Formats: sequence, C-alpha cells, structure tokens
Amino acid sequence: MERIVGQNAPEFNIATALGDGSGFGRVSLSDYRGKWLVLFFYPLDFTFVCPTEITAYSKKYEAFKALGADVLGVSIDSEHSHKAWINSDLGKLNFPIGADLTKKLSSDYGVLIEEAGIALRGLFIIDPEGKVRYSVVHDLNVGRSVDETLRVLKALQTGGLCPVDWEEGDTLL
Repeated sequence: MERIVGQNAPEFNIATALGDGSGFGRVSLSDYRGKWLVLFFYPLDFTFVCPTEITAYSKKYEAFKALGADVLGVSIDSEHSHKAWINSDLGKLNFPIGADLTKKLSSDYGVLIEEAGIALRGLFIIDPEGKVRYSVVHDLNVGRSVDETLRVLKALQTGGLCPVDWEEGDTLL
C-alpha cells in the first residue's frame, strides 16, 4: 500500500445524507479548503460499533469546530441508507455522512477490504491546504478515540515537535 501521509489528499465529490436527517447534499474535498478536515471511514450502516463512533464524533463536533476543523464520516452505503440510519438509530448529527457506493474513495484512501467490499476503520486528518497529515487504520471490531483525534489535531496545529503523550499546554521539543 502506498503511503498517504504527507501527500495531497485524494480528491472526492460524493453524495451525503445531511446530519440532521432532513435530506441530501454533496461534498468535495475543495469544500474543506482553508480548514482542517477529520475524515473517517467506517464499514457499514446498521452495525454495532459504528453508531458509538459516529455519535461520539458528533458530540465533540464543537471542539473540532473551535479548532478550525470539520468532520465527515464515510461508508460504502448509499445516502438513502445513511438518511434512514440517522432517522432511525443515530438521531441528529452535526456533520454529514458520505456515500461511497463506487468504493473509489475507500480505495483511494487505502481502507477498502476488496474481498468484503467494505472499508476498514480509517481516520485521516487533512490540513487546510489539502495535505494528509495523519492516518490511522485498524480492524473493524475496535472503535476509535475521539479524544485522541482531538489531541493529534491540536498537536499538528502547533507546527512543533510534540513528544509522546503531549497534551495542549505541554512544552514542545
């Protein structure tokens, strides 16, 4: 697999379900130029771990926004499935959920499990210029830590050298 960190983020233009469940939209990478983007992939709607992650990112959305960042979740489900899921299980979200029906986006970001046709849990932090600055990809059974995502975003925004377990306010190297 090719390295993505330090590279320009793969372009996209995808259909979305609006976070409030009211309808549909479209987003492209260029919509996020000038701000940080936390882009996360999850396997499928109507699964067990996914709602815990998505609602956790939504609950902390204001913290991301305060850091000049936006959030976008993506799976291979359709925007119609996302809307139904939001309206039945998740409740209102503070960000849209993108539809990767072609699986191209999942493939471009290196998270597609070809034989299963779904995405691994992949998380990417993209800077305001469109460069991937952070990537973590892991097994389907383990949810991500929103607090760790916020910590890494803050660390990246310092522009300095952040030692292990660095927290906001700690000394840089």
